[in-house]
Amino acid sequence: MKLPLKALLPVVVGLILAILPAPAGLEPYAWRYFAIFAAVVVGLVLEPIPAAAIGVMGVTLATLFRLVPAKPPAPPTPGEAMAWALSGFSNGTVWLIFIAFMFALGYEKTGLGRRISLSLIKVLGKKTLGLGYAVAFADGILAPFMPSNTARSGGTIFPIIKNIPPLYGSTPDQDPRKIGSYLMWVALATTCVTSSLFLTGLAPNLLAVSVVAKTAGIQLNWTEWFVAIAPVGLLLFLAVPYLSYVIYPPTQKESADAPVWAARELAAMGPVSRRELTMAGLALFALVLWIFGGSVVDATATAFIALCLMLLFKVITWDDLLGNKQAWNVLMWFGTLVALADGLARTGFLTWFANGVAAHLAGYSLTTVMVALVVVFFVIHYIFASVTAHVTALLPVFLTAAMAVPGMDVKMMALMLCTSLGIMGVITPFATGPSPIYYGSGYLPAKDFWRLGFIFGLIFLAVFLALGIPWMLAVAG
Repeated sequence: MKLPLKALLPVVVGLILAILPAPAGLEPYAWRYFAIFAAVVVGLVLEPIPAAAIGVMGVTLATLFRLVPAKPPAPPTPGEAMAWALSGFSNGTVWLIFIAFMFALGYEKTGLGRRISLSLIKVLGKKTLGLGYAVAFADGILAPFMPSNTARSGGTIFPIIKNIPPLYGSTPDQDPRKIGSYLMWVALATTCVTSSLFLTGLAPNLLAVSVVAKTAGIQLNWTEWFVAIAPVGLLLFLAVPYLSYVIYPPTQKESADAPVWAARELAAMGPVSRRELTMAGLALFALVLWIFGGSVVDATATAFIALCLMLLFKVITWDDLLGNKQAWNVLMWFGTLVALADGLARTGFLTWFANGVAAHLAGYSLTTVMVALVVVFFVIHYIFASVTAHVTALLPVFLTAAMAVPGMDVKMMALMLCTSLGIMGVITPFATGPSPIYYGSGYLPAKDFWRLGFIFGLIFLAVFLALGIPWMLAVAG
């Protein structure tokens, strides 16, 4: 789609919705807010300009027309509207995501992420299948500490594994299926699984937790998340390298040179540095507090403590923090998206929509309703180029619809929807942050990527439905 059309379409969608009469039972101001929200979502899907800029524009328009917070019959004052617009930046989750990028920077600057990955390749990389598991375990070790799967997989794993295929004459132009295609697909599919397995494995997971808290008043913590998804996540994590080996087999079954190369690279790195040890200690400190210290220290406070220690011990510098454009971009992006998602609830749109959906779901069993909501929530990601956009646009709506169903365990439904966010990233070349990186590597042609995305998406969803839902219901019971 050409840029002018991509830029025009969100505006057209917003204007058309705004001039249409509000549906029965919905206040006009709520419908106008939804028109702005829909335009933002279309913009996030098409991305004619950076997503953060789209979020800022959406919040600005809603503030200009004083649509939120809704105070019928009079509109909110300009000050109240502005306070709502900035409310997303007072959200602890937004700052937790920001600090997560500083963790990623610490892994990168100290070389700890590279050392971990190379060490795994040295131990497990003799056979191609073993190398696939080395790639998977490298991601699995980093995932609890790096909520940016783009930084984790695209910024840490990919730069290492891209050096391996040329050792065997496997390049994008010459025999990519020899080993390169297999490694690239394992890396992508694995990071999608670990993105679901850990609350802190994917930045939009943290946004989703915030949306759940705002929409349903339910708090989800790290441990609850992990327990809910562990059977599905661990099974898929262990299965992905083997499934890829069977479904998309490399023609080179042995990779005896990879451990030698990894050992050479590790030798070149020298002994573990003080900064690497410091980073490892701080990461472990943060993880322990996130898992066990929730009743004493807030998760965001833990992140701030770790950030302060990273600065004090010179793991990163203040200039590093100021120069991390990606982190500041995400801060603006998530801060505005949190406010926009909150606006749907404050205007009454979600309640109206949920009541309508609940009316259509009436008469079906709770299990049928749960499965239907999860399947639609998963499959509709085909039209999204961002998990964040997916969370912002759909999670409040699906969650509110579930809340309107009599007898629904809303907390379990929230966990089902939220823990599916990572695995849905496997389905397209643009479904999650690392996807374009691996697609752009040249080892995964478009037809292969779409085919594998469909197959693995089907496998992931089937396992999630067959194992995950019964397990979550059993845990809840």
